[in-house]
Amino acid sequence: MPSFSKANAKIERLSQVEGTSKYLAGKRKVYSFDLISGWSCPYAEECLSKVHDKNGRKKIVDGPRTKFRCFSASQEAIYNNVYNKRYNNFLDVRKNCGDPSSVADMLDSVFPKDAGIIRIHVGGDFFNSNYFMGWIRMALRHPDNLFYAYTKSLKYWTQNINAIPDNFILTASRGGRLDNMIDEYKLREAIVVFSEEQAENLNLEIDHDDSHAADPLKKDQSFALLIHGVQPAGTEASMALRKLKGKGSYSK
Repeated sequence: MPSFSKANAKIERLSQVEGTSKYLAGKRKVYSFDLISGWSCPYAEECLSKVHDKNGRKKIVDGPRTKFRCFSASQEAIYNNVYNKRYNNFLDVRKNCGDPSSVADMLDSVFPKDAGIIRIHVGGDFFNSNYFMGWIRMALRHPDNLFYAYTKSLKYWTQNINAIPDNFILTASRGGRLDNMIDEYKLREAIVVFSEEQAENLNLEIDHDDSHAADPLKKDQSFALLIHGVQPAGTEASMALRKLKGKGSYSK
């Protein structure tokens, strides 16, 4: 069976954010539900990275147009337990993806009783329409919970744009094969930047801890994310990360 993960320390800061704190009342917690990176991301491009596992030896392979390596793929290459959990989640979800109700029933069967906020995918993305709609069903079944996600699978979002409930907060992750839909549908977006100056030039605030991404009060406000994670030596992304000296989102 698939399983949820407890959120990291930065996401726990959502308890201090006006628009999200109510979902964590009564000692409720933040969880994530994660899939294997790259393999479950059909529309990724600039951040496309996949971990290949051959006889227990893991190697990251970047996509042909990768500009910066996916931070969650780097996690999977380093930590066997992270890789195994996300890979097994992906296998389990695909087996139960015949229709949205089946997806929701499966997620409901392992939904944490003390959950307040769910980040959908620290690793992975919505890989087909049934899976996306399954999460919408989950949000409708749990109106007292908050669900949020970054996604490059904009096709499924825009096809169901009028069915998105108020407790399901989405952010378009620029850098994918469907970026044109961001402008066409005027979607709220997140842009990965290589410096604080770049964010300032774009007139975007930087989200260091998901306080923008999850906050329903900011659901129409785009924002920036500083480059983060392990980057290949000698690349522009690696040099930018070095200049940031630990300021990058999720760098710790």
